Amino acid sequence: MGLTIAEKILAQHAGLDSVRPGELVNVRVDMVLGNDITAPLAIHEFRKIGLDKVFDRDRIALVPDHFTPNKDIKSAEQCRELREFAREQQITYYFEIGRMGIEHVLLPEMGLALPGEIIIGADSHTCTYGALGALATGVGSTDMAAAMALGEAWFKVPETLKFIFQGKLHPWVSGKDLILYVIGKIGVDGALDRSMEFCGPVIEALSIDSRLAMCNMAIEAGAMCGMIAPDDIALAYVASRAKRPFAPVWPDEDAEYERTIVFDAAAIEPQVAFPHLPENTRGISEVGEVRLDQVVIGSCTNGRMEDLRLAAGLLRGKKVHRDVRLIIIPGSQQIYRQAMHEGLFDIFLEAEAVISTPTCGPCLGGHMGILADGERALATTNRNFVGRMGHPGSEVYLSNPAVAAASAVTGKISAPWEVL
Repeated sequence: MGLTIAEKILAQHAGLDSVRPGELVNVRVDMVLGNDITAPLAIHEFRKIGLDKVFDRDRIALVPDHFTPNKDIKSAEQCRELREFAREQQITYYFEIGRMGIEHVLLPEMGLALPGEIIIGADSHTCTYGALGALATGVGSTDMAAAMALGEAWFKVPETLKFIFQGKLHPWVSGKDLILYVIGKIGVDGALDRSMEFCGPVIEALSIDSRLAMCNMAIEAGAMCGMIAPDDIALAYVASRAKRPFAPVWPDEDAEYERTIVFDAAAIEPQVAFPHLPENTRGISEVGEVRLDQVVIGSCTNGRMEDLRLAAGLLRGKKVHRDVRLIIIPGSQQIYRQAMHEGLFDIFLEAEAVISTPTCGPCLGGHMGILADGERALATTNRNFVGRMGHPGSEVYLSNPAVAAASAVTGKISAPWEVL
């Protein structure tokens, strides 16, 4: 009886020949991640364990990205805790402002998330790295502390749901739309504690940026992880970046799945998630008249080069609607520089958008774009819960970057072809 990709990775890291759904296993981890919100709690718990040193200073990444640049005294003190701990422990991969990025954009870019690995992060969107064939999942700060001390974590082996995408994508449809479509079909708890395995000819044709966006939102379906088996595209992406040796893993042909769901890509148009859950999706043709106050293009879901190029292509020669604030946030310092060199910043500034240094910022209602009561925002972020970006009386809609850029021009949620 064969193993799914998640089962195979867990078995290998537990030193076992095989595992089955429902079993509890203790595994070694390849990377432990924390940010400026979650890592200070983990550091406090690490101190209680009584150890002087982390298990491996090359296997921990600390990325202050949520409230940075520091928005207030409390956030400054939390970032100071990370900085001092990184110095004390000589953490190799500490990324301070000016050398950093949004954590789930940064780690793949830096070659710190690799095929066949187990990566845990004290942030729910750690599942992003499944796009490269890693078993990556979010954990609590206490689990992060234990992993920093021991290099280990425990898991309940998940059931796996297999999603096969056949056919051909329509123009302007991306990985963001595919995952929104899936969540719209199965609900925000439709993959609860499961592994979501994405495959099929449509997935094989997706870019890495689109795959990362897709796996990023597996948690929005309640999943433990979202995974795509590594192919030539993924292996080529990591080959020049990898900071350590890695061993790709693929699912067995006779792997057993709890359920297999097949989608026809021809039925999928650009998606918009309405408030206040990512499952409240509609195709762009069904949106109707939704006027906007703010548009945000960025985040760990859609702040990569492909996303910024798409947005720039639609904004070139146009102006943002006079009633709309357009905020653009490149996902990393490297992406920021590349976008600037390609002339994308000139396009954004001519359109009268604002450009931020890499930060999570408005995605979690932190800073750089908080909503007032009654305001509506369309964002390329991953969550649209009540009060997610500010006042509980505000509304957040989710879309891909092309829809977001077009909507910034028209002042209402619009399809990309409406502004071409």
